[in-house]
Amino acid sequence: MKTLGEIGEDSLISRLITLVPVADQTMEGPGDDCAVIDDGRSGFLLLKTDALVEGVHYERSADPLAVGWKAIARVISDFAAMGGKPERFLVTVALPKSLQLDWIENFYRGMGNCMSRYGAVLAGGETCRVPEGSAAVISISATGSVSREQLVLRSGGRSGDEIWVTGRLGGSISGKHLSFLPRVEQAAWLTGNFALSAMMDLSDGIASDLPRLAKASGCGFQIDEDAVPLNNGCTVQQALTDGEDFELLFTLADSLGLPESWRSIFPDIELTRIGTLVAENQGRELSGGWDHFS
Repeated sequence: MKTLGEIGEDSLISRLITLVPVADQTMEGPGDDCAVIDDGRSGFLLLKTDALVEGVHYERSADPLAVGWKAIARVISDFAAMGGKPERFLVTVALPKSLQLDWIENFYRGMGNCMSRYGAVLAGGETCRVPEGSAAVISISATGSVSREQLVLRSGGRSGDEIWVTGRLGGSISGKHLSFLPRVEQAAWLTGNFALSAMMDLSDGIASDLPRLAKASGCGFQIDEDAVPLNNGCTVQQALTDGEDFELLFTLADSLGLPESWRSIFPDIELTRIGTLVAENQGRELSGGWDHFS
């Protein structure tokens, strides 16, 4: 009998989603940054769930305000990766009873800071206890929305499309993973002004996420590692594999005017072309990146 560590996270998800029914209104289900539901509205409904586990996504010693920010910002980053925006959140916390009250109150303040900044609200949730000695677990579910014209999936890329990334990458463990700003405004601008073919956010590192985007699009890829934008003090390997950068990774066929327009609107955020999509089973491979079960 195989273990989760032997098959890895992506293979596990592929197996599990065959065991349950999928809603008829689901336009895009498991496998993208968010589920996309066509419920007859003028735009699409976005659904997302995420989790933070103490000792995996944060340490108990971390600033609870920052942990709360991260809990919400991770989900908002996924909405941005679809070209959308957040709306309502449900929060479930499973905590040891020995946890200090100040910690969880400041955690909620951190969540509230992020919700307020991006126009989202808390709609409900649940609290429960974990056994003493167990890690705290925080589960976040949320709804969002995106106009029909601005929805971007992972699966729309085509051979010959350029591959671009926002910001700089690598070294998130030094603090960025608790303080990043989801690229909501940038994604809205991109999808409103350019014909993006595919997009996702970089949560597990280019080495994991770019192959996912290429596979969803039925493509391979070429990447210029010398072009990958690095955070100060980081190596290319760190930029490819560290993960939790929460930048946008996207493709498009024609970038005419994109770099110049971007610099005029977002002068403090880098935008870099790092490669090209190619035909399926061509190009190169990348290994590494974050996998929960590796």
